[in-house]
Amino acid sequence: MRENRARWNSELRAMIALALPVVLSELGWVAQGVVDNIMVGRLGPVAIGAVALGNAVYYIPSLFGIGLLLGLDTLVSQAYGRKDYDACHRWMAQGVYLALIITPPLMLLTAIASWDFTRFGVIPEVAVLSSGYLGIMNWGTLPLLLYGGTRRYLQGVGEVRVITITYVLANLLNWGGNWVLIYGKLGFPALGVNGSAISTCISRVCMAIAMLACAWRYERQRGHPLFAHWAGPHLAELKKLVRIGAPAAGQIVLEVGAWNLSTFAAGYLTPVALATHTIALNYASITYMVPLGIGAAAAVSVGHAIGAGDPAKARRAGWMALSLGAGFMTCAGIVFLVAPGPLIKLYTHDPGVLALGPSLMWIGAAFQIFDGVQTVCTGALRGLGETRWPMIANLIGYWVMGLPLGFILCFVLKWGVHGMWLGLTLSLIIISSTLLVRWHKDSVQKALAHSNT
Repeated sequence: MRENRARWNSELRAMIALALPVVLSELGWVAQGVVDNIMVGRLGPVAIGAVALGNAVYYIPSLFGIGLLLGLDTLVSQAYGRKDYDACHRWMAQGVYLALIITPPLMLLTAIASWDFTRFGVIPEVAVLSSGYLGIMNWGTLPLLLYGGTRRYLQGVGEVRVITITYVLANLLNWGGNWVLIYGKLGFPALGVNGSAISTCISRVCMAIAMLACAWRYERQRGHPLFAHWAGPHLAELKKLVRIGAPAAGQIVLEVGAWNLSTFAAGYLTPVALATHTIALNYASITYMVPLGIGAAAAVSVGHAIGAGDPAKARRAGWMALSLGAGFMTCAGIVFLVAPGPLIKLYTHDPGVLALGPSLMWIGAAFQIFDGVQTVCTGALRGLGETRWPMIANLIGYWVMGLPLGFILCFVLKWGVHGMWLGLTLSLIIISSTLLVRWHKDSVQKALAHSNT
């Protein structure tokens, strides 16, 4: 009994040590967008709208590209668990090649999407600024994907603190670059919205270089030089990486697309409803980053255990991560319940928003734990090598069940934005329940298969 308790405590400490830097990195991702929004805010509503529209268009294809590289979580962590360090290096090389292959089509898709926003009814002033902003942001796609692939590699081998440090420094660089390039400081011309895009691209180039340098330094210290025997492109391995990563990419697009569509739909309601929806969604997005980081840590811990041939440890890692994620989201839900007013006042003192906001925050409180469970389950399953079920669950939960119900409640039954959020809550209940059952079944099957060998 004492041995079991000591083992659980040791593994829990290891999980927290791995998860905390990853969580901070995910919050750093959010902070990068917040910095851009704050820095352009002084330029006025047109600039704010241009940046928001540009980012909304840019992040769908770029997140799909990042999703394709999520297969590295599975492949690198499992190889590291079985101490096959050469395989870790090969998988990182294939991730770099995949980033190089998919960047041109993603950039072309983004360029096409940014052409003449006025066709979609966007105000001409916003459309012109947004197209220019997006055209510059597009050049940051390759460094963003190289950063994403190298980050997955470093996470897979358990080297996570450098990721947090890199994000902190990148945000400071982005803040300084925004100040200089947007407003024309230190002798530079004032470039406005375009200056923000240039600053973001520069910070992403530096992030990619920093991650590659950290990977090289880490492996050199361990006596496994990263570039000594750099692998060439290998078609079978690229296919395997895509086979695992494509469903993960699909899951991300389905999830992000569902929430973006809900925001678009809220735009057909009153300005107060849209503003309230945006504020509540911002808070839900911030809390979501914590289980997202815990889920990434779960993918690595589960992958290490599977690679080491210890499925029982993999199960423990998954359940520990789920407990951490659910525990945090329960606390977040309580905050949403007891203090919705002060949270909303951090954004606005508009009477209409303050009147509508608490009830929407309460619905958000109700789905927090389900959001946490589905996010961590997605990561734990990825550690097992299972990425199809999260995509299927998101397709059914959001697009077959939740969104149609939300639209009916919102527009047909006239429940407004509350109806939309109730539909999204149903989505998260369906997704989390499905993935929790799948995690239990798959992890048990791994343990039984191991015991029979």
